[in-house]
Amino acid sequence: MNKIVPVSEAVGRIPDAAILSVSSSSTLGCPDAVLKAIGERFTHEGHPRGITSLHPIAAGDVYGVKGMDHIAKDGLLTRVLAGSYPSGPSSVEMPEIWKMIVENRVAAYNVPSGIMFDMHREAAAYRPGVLTKVGLDTFVDPNRQGCAMNDLGSAAPIVSRTDFAGETWLHFPNVVPNVAIIRATTADERGNLTYEHEGAYLGGLEQAICVRNNGGLVIAQVKRVTAAGSLRPHDVRVPGHLVDCVVVDPDQKQTTETQYDPAISGEVMRPWDSFGLPEHGVEKVIARRAAQELRRGMTANLGFGISAMIPRVLLEEGHQDAVTWAIEQGAVGGIPLTGFAFGCASNADAFMPSPQQFIYFQGAGFDMSFLSFLEVDTLGNVNVSKLGKKPYLTAGCGGFVDITARAKNIVFSGWFEAGAKINLTDNGIDIAAPGKFTKMVDEVEHVTFSGPRAVEQGQNVIYVTERCVIRLTKNGLVATEIMPGIDPQKHIVGPSEGRVQVAENATIMPKSLLAETPMGLTL
Repeated sequence: MNKIVPVSEAVGRIPDAAILSVSSSSTLGCPDAVLKAIGERFTHEGHPRGITSLHPIAAGDVYGVKGMDHIAKDGLLTRVLAGSYPSGPSSVEMPEIWKMIVENRVAAYNVPSGIMFDMHREAAAYRPGVLTKVGLDTFVDPNRQGCAMNDLGSAAPIVSRTDFAGETWLHFPNVVPNVAIIRATTADERGNLTYEHEGAYLGGLEQAICVRNNGGLVIAQVKRVTAAGSLRPHDVRVPGHLVDCVVVDPDQKQTTETQYDPAISGEVMRPWDSFGLPEHGVEKVIARRAAQELRRGMTANLGFGISAMIPRVLLEEGHQDAVTWAIEQGAVGGIPLTGFAFGCASNADAFMPSPQQFIYFQGAGFDMSFLSFLEVDTLGNVNVSKLGKKPYLTAGCGGFVDITARAKNIVFSGWFEAGAKINLTDNGIDIAAPGKFTKMVDEVEHVTFSGPRAVEQGQNVIYVTERCVIRLTKNGLVATEIMPGIDPQKHIVGPSEGRVQVAENATIMPKSLLAETPMGLTL
């Protein structure tokens, strides 16, 4: 049976009130042609109406691939659950999905990506929803926002606290999708899918199984078609019996601002000297100090922002293969990429499906996690998921909550103050002008990471800034290492209004962190 159909025919089969599950990570793996066709069908026909969309990771970006913005229309979309949302700088226009959220025109939720994948697995097996400790005491917890992003979301809770076997858990009842929209590189006429040009597998297989088990419709978007029987069985990641119809888009991008790069999909291996090194500056200094927490042979996770520079710091120091990196999109090993290609890696050892990667993360099988922060409060709570004044500058929590729930060692990196003018000199950090405001606050706007829970669980947590290294203790935030050139009272205690104290035995960090040449890192 030939399953190749025009995109209009595929989306014409989506009923009103459908629950869509979309596989994507920004532009990486985004089935944009199908999402666009859904939006166009609604514009011309008024259908499908009243849909719910599930996005374990964001679909689309703000740089030319609209993704979920195609379906961000009143009457079409009524509810959205997403691990992350399209985000970008304030210089770009706010995405339509964000306008719907902030204007309370759609019930919206930010659900940790790992839990989103767990929801598919439980619904596929007809189990009674997700029971998890991931998200306790954070904004995920119904004692706070319960994942809700606006009033419409708050009015229809999706998570509750429950007692089971003498312990407190979060329970997410099943939200059962009846349409899956996934993407691959190649399909044969029977709908078997291979991923040879993709930078990640993401969760397409699990999403297809969930929808198939619940009697729904599975639509696959691919770049090209081959004859039935011509694909190697070991290469097929989603078998054809799970796929109802296939749509061809020969122009689908590999990832944001990237049409196709064979190094991203692991088809070629890049020479180490082809990777750019971090530009000398304050953020590189922060990344260098964070890198000092590593030891050879570790497996580490890292997120967007300053932390993404750490693999390049190791590369500059000659330790490019000393640490195995694992990122939520699924790449293991190699060098995670930065900028538009974040979420991809070159020279990877393997690509894991994202749902399995998140099982690894939730169980804290890795040695260390490097993440960023927007703000930190006196209890050590971290916010990365909400900026009330400019909400689309953050993508939401993504995998942050899953990763930090049980991680043994966590390094958060960020600026102590926003907008400070800082010079790097031979003698150390020179603060030429103070910042507009401190990132060390009384209470964070959104609790993406719970400091008190981390203390209770015995997690080792530090915050690396341009002024000091702060440790989370049962007594609060304590600066234990000071950057050269920094006056502890003037530049740490004062600007933080006493929220960060300085340890009596605080040490001065080496000036080699500030050097333009390699710092001589040993692992």
